[in-house]
Amino acid sequence: MSIKQQIGTSFTFFRPRLSSALYVSMLKTMDCYNPVKFMTAAIFEADKLPALVRDWGGDMTNFLRHSAPKLAIILLAAFILIRVWRAVVRRIAEVQENKLPHQLRAQQVRTLAAVITSVGVFVIGFWALLQALPLFNLDLRPLLASAGVAGLAIGFGAQTLVKDFINGFLILIDDQYDIGDSIRVAGVKGVVESMTLRTTILRDDDGTLHTVPNSQISIVSNATRDWSQLTMRVVVAYSENSDRIVKLLREVGEGLRHDPQFSQDIVGDIQVPGIDRVGNGEAEYLMLIKTLPNKQYAISRELRHRIKDNFQNNNVQTAGPGKLYVVDQGTGS
Repeated sequence: MSIKQQIGTSFTFFRPRLSSALYVSMLKTMDCYNPVKFMTAAIFEADKLPALVRDWGGDMTNFLRHSAPKLAIILLAAFILIRVWRAVVRRIAEVQENKLPHQLRAQQVRTLAAVITSVGVFVIGFWALLQALPLFNLDLRPLLASAGVAGLAIGFGAQTLVKDFINGFLILIDDQYDIGDSIRVAGVKGVVESMTLRTTILRDDDGTLHTVPNSQISIVSNATRDWSQLTMRVVVAYSENSDRIVKLLREVGEGLRHDPQFSQDIVGDIQVPGIDRVGNGEAEYLMLIKTLPNKQYAISRELRHRIKDNFQNNNVQTAGPGKLYVVDQGTGS
């Protein structure tokens, strides 16, 4: 059978069943490598092309005259609003960064500014979309209903993710901790290395990196906020004169307090309230030192060294083989 006969047979079979547009599309799909068949089908339907062109041209002319200018205004307004929003947020962030003495808190401001910028751009873009869709003669009611159903499904499927972002945003707003702070969250203790809206990353003392989802953070224990409290318990023999021991400890504290190497890290006077516990032939003397955040460890090591030398020079009898230790480090605000 010749190509012409094949075309005629195919056309006779499909013509009563398919519209012209679908018929031409089907010919292209079935045999896109046979240009003779495709061109022949197009010629058979050429008598309807003028009407299609007139209809399409009328719709396009109406769109260009009425809808296109409105669409251009909407897009231009959205573009201007986004640029203005970004400029305003960036300017406010720069002003706040200049007011903050700590570079790490400035990083928090930049993170928060990025979040606010993204939210603003999304709101403006969504508004522009709602304004532009009616220009294409689209019914928004089914779209809004579908969006509501889709949003509900996504909400159920991504509750934890949404909670991560919300909790992360609140952590930034409340300034609960900064990068570099030593904190305990979700049963993990370490130094904050980075923080986003979704996660907080900590590194503990042995170098292990912990990634904590913000949704799991309900209680934050910050050991480096505002000031730190060093509590030392010095244990000596019960037979030692208590007034003498208190005097020696105060001398050590004052010497450290006026040492230029450590004085800037100590907040206020070093307190020696006296005996805190007695028992088993021992007496525990309490020392309280308020330091700058995260400086209590260096102060503790130096105090141990000075107390040991002072007791040796003054022949203070300890209760056993040297019971001088730190039992607690706390924080305050």
